[in-house]
Amino acid sequence: MAKDKVPVTPAVRVLRTEKVAFTPHLYAYEDKGGTAVCAKELGFPEHSIIKTLVMEDDQGNPLIILMHGDRQVSTRELARILEVKSVLPCSAEKASRLTGYLVGGTSPFGTKRVLPVYLEATILDLPQMYINGGKRGFLVGISPRDAERILKPVLVHVATQVD
Repeated sequence: MAKDKVPVTPAVRVLRTEKVAFTPHLYAYEDKGGTAVCAKELGFPEHSIIKTLVMEDDQGNPLIILMHGDRQVSTRELARILEVKSVLPCSAEKASRLTGYLVGGTSPFGTKRVLPVYLEATILDLPQMYINGGKRGFLVGISPRDAERILKPVLVHVATQVD
């Protein structure tokens, strides 16, 4: 893909400012297709495609959790770690308002509001991760260590198998 074809999103701006080597990957976005569609279209293991999920605790405090595409977040375990009663996904409207991205195109980089980030620790074991670049149908391939350096996440173990 030619460099000028890369969508210039707030996420891409952050990656460029932070001097992160990344590979752009465009695919045909499918509403509610999730990471399975990305994996199939791009030929990547779904485990290496990382979801950016915007959630909130029972007090309405928002957060971002990064999770493998083929896993779910144990909200019960995350709530226990956060020492709150519960953690639930934010509404699409609230997630968009907080991040500046449309749901399905949410990146943890360049969010409108700085949110605490939690990262499933096993993501750091991947040689390469593919995460949303700030636009529906656009992933960036980066080193998990670069994501850790930029986002300074809290590492957690909250992954469960997808039902």
